[in-house]
Amino acid sequence: MTPFDLLFLFLFLTAVVSLLVAAVQALRGRGARALTIVRRVGIVAAAYFCVLLVVSAVAPARVLAVGDDHCSDDWCIGVSGARRAATTAGTDYDVDFRLRSRARRVNQREHFVAVYLRGRDGRRYDPVPDARAVPFDTLLHPGETVAAPRRFHVPAGAVVEGAVISRTGGAGWFPRCCIIADEGSLLHRPTIVRLD
Repeated sequence: MTPFDLLFLFLFLTAVVSLLVAAVQALRGRGARALTIVRRVGIVAAAYFCVLLVVSAVAPARVLAVGDDHCSDDWCIGVSGARRAATTAGTDYDVDFRLRSRARRVNQREHFVAVYLRGRDGRRYDPVPDARAVPFDTLLHPGETVAAPRRFHVPAGAVVEGAVISRTGGAGWFPRCCIIADEGSLLHRPTIVRLD
């Protein structure tokens, strides 16, 4: 847990308690006092989110090399290899993703993991759908490593910058979206793995 996680937790709990106090004050007929509390919570929240957005906008994306792991607690994903082959329609990239558990006693699983290739022009190239592909939310036993390869079609003329590893949607979105300097925070650039 980072200091920013603790700061968010403290401010979130303080805001909840303050809003409950404001509601009680309003029910007791002390509207001016309730309004003052709500106004203070709003000012602190606005200041916090301004800092969050500035930090996210200026923070560089985390750049990994082939072989590096991108971990969330004891669950990790990484690229163990990548190959490309020219086709008549462009280039096929075969990227070998590796899922790994660093846990010693418990099974691990990570939900809402998304991968795609990003071009230098910012375009996104999703993996080719494959019903036989190992899902990224596969349950891993302690110390287990599983290969999860994906194929990508990139049109002719596109230059691939790397493979992006991100988390999308679901319950995992909150509170990460609101934690300063967290990779999942608003406007923060996702981790990219250089395939060169």
